Amino acid sequence: MFLKEIEIEDTYAEAFTGLFIRILVTKEIEIEEKDKKQFFIERDPLRLAAYRATSTPSTVVGRVEAGIERWVEGDETPDGNEGVILQFWKSYGANKGLEEQVKDFFWEVSIRIRQDILSVPFMRIFDWGGRDNAIEYIKIDTEEMVGRCGGGHEYFSKEYGRDIINIPLMMGYDFKVDRYIRCGRGVAGGNIWYFCDSVKSGWNTALTAVESIKEVDGVITPFYVCPSGSAAENYPPIGPPTNYPFCPTLKNRIESSVPNGVRSIPEIVINGITEKSVKEAMRRAIYSVEGEEGLLKISAGNYGGKLGDYRIYLKELID
Repeated sequence: MFLKEIEIEDTYAEAFTGLFIRILVTKEIEIEEKDKKQFFIERDPLRLAAYRATSTPSTVVGRVEAGIERWVEGDETPDGNEGVILQFWKSYGANKGLEEQVKDFFWEVSIRIRQDILSVPFMRIFDWGGRDNAIEYIKIDTEEMVGRCGGGHEYFSKEYGRDIINIPLMMGYDFKVDRYIRCGRGVAGGNIWYFCDSVKSGWNTALTAVESIKEVDGVITPFYVCPSGSAAENYPPIGPPTNYPFCPTLKNRIESSVPNGVRSIPEIVINGITEKSVKEAMRRAIYSVEGEEGLLKISAGNYGGKLGDYRIYLKELID
């Protein structure tokens, strides 16, 4: 199967059901334009909070991963301030009670809220769930795991048509967070692989794909560009090793799956609030790289259908 001159492998991405929380973070004050463009992001609190809170994707070791969905202007936010939509994800297992899983999940998310967002000046947090009526949500009360950072001096208010928890801070303002945040079930682990003739062409191809995915509502790329992949089996105690059969530097040292002429295989991992949104992101990740220099083939990663809940076939994404 080909898209113009690019081979599209007849395979599928194996994806999983995951729990997600979608929040909006805004900043209370306006900063100077020059600080938004500084190389050092510390002078732009919104960028700092967004990147801190979404670093370290860790679902493969039983924790959480996160990503920036998109940046928004004040006309889209409850308080009229510019902000950023973040998503947090955790693996979902049908063999454990949903409410217990949601509680464990929010404990991990609350750490990121307390340590990575509250601790950055001028931040506010609003729930951004509930925008797709096809998704069933569980409502989480943030008082216990976030609100009590006020040491008993936190207080409640009605603002922006929402129930707000106010946590007094030494800097002279209150950290505001929605009392109720929703958790839903979505699709995690959609992916696209690019077989390229050099590391540079792999990097350029992957960047083009990620930029196109940003146009899709409700998805994130938690690793941005993933250079490692994950092996399908033989996990050591620390978690999955890199996908060594597809590592070009091992081609002449092991029984390799790397085709001749391929020097780089970057992966884009995609999580989305619906299967439809993940498929659309994957479709754009394919069509956006037409004409990329050095791109030899497009494929996807799977585990032989043994682990995931979804099989997203590449041929079904091609018009």
